[in-house]
Amino acid sequence: MKIRQLLLLCLMLSASAGIAQSKKMVNPPAEGFDVAGSDPKAVEVADEVMAAMGGRKAWDNTHLIAWNFFGARKLVWDKWTGTVRVDNLRDDQTVLLNINTDKGRVFRNGKELTEPDSVAKYVKAGKSAWINDSYWLVMPFKLKDSGVTLKYLGDTTATKDGKLADLIQLTFKGVGLTPDNKYHVWVDKQSHLVTQWAHYPKATDETPRFTLPWTDYQKHGTVLLSGERGDRDLTDIMVFTGLPGEVFSDFTRTDLGRYPRAK
Repeated sequence: MKIRQLLLLCLMLSASAGIAQSKKMVNPPAEGFDVAGSDPKAVEVADEVMAAMGGRKAWDNTHLIAWNFFGARKLVWDKWTGTVRVDNLRDDQTVLLNINTDKGRVFRNGKELTEPDSVAKYVKAGKSAWINDSYWLVMPFKLKDSGVTLKYLGDTTATKDGKLADLIQLTFKGVGLTPDNKYHVWVDKQSHLVTQWAHYPKATDETPRFTLPWTDYQKHGTVLLSGERGDRDLTDIMVFTGLPGEVFSDFTRTDLGRYPRAK
C-alpha cells in the first residue's frame, strides 16, 4: 500500500513539474538570448508583452505581413520562408530576396539587374531595409531574440499618457546591423503593451536620439500591431494567410488590398 502511495505521489509531483515547465516555456527565448545576463523581472515583462500582443503561438502562426514604412518603402514579408519584397516608393526600385539565403533579384531604372556585384549590393540594401523597417513594426515580439540582454529599470510614469509603466532596457551582443544600439521600452502595467520607446545609438549614451510613442494598436489576424510613431506612421499594415506567388516573383507592383486578410 505504501509503495502504491509513493508511486502516486511521484506521479503527482512529476505532473506538477511538467505543468510548471510548460508554463515557463509558453514564450521560450530564441537560441542565443542572454538568459544569464538578463533580469528575471525584465524577462517576465517581455513575456507579458508577448501574451498581450496575442501570444507566442499566434505570432508563430502569423504568416505574411505587409506594411508601408513612413511612405518610403512598402514591404511584404513571408515569416515562414524568409522571402521579402521591398518596393522603394521614391523610385522604381524593387528587390525580391530571401533574408535567410541573401539571394535575390533586383529591378532598377526600368530593367532587371544582372551584373552579380550590383545585384548583391541592392539585395544587401534590401535586407538592411527589412531589418530596420520590421523592427519598427514588430519589436515587441522580439524582446527575447538572439543576442538580446534585458534589464529592468523600474516603474515610471515618464510616458506621454502619464500612465504607470515598467521600463526595460535592450542591449545587443553581436547581432543586427547596429549591435552598439540600446533601447528603452515602456510597457503599460495594465495593458502590458509597449507604449513608448527610446533609441540610443550607443549603449553608453545617456541621451536618446529619439523617444517616440507606440500607439493605435489594431488586431491583424490573431496579433496586435501598432503603427503610430508620433509624427511618423507605419501605414497599410496587413496580415495574410496566403498571397499569390507572383507577389514575390514578379516586379510588377500589385494592390495587396484586393486580397483577403487573415482573420
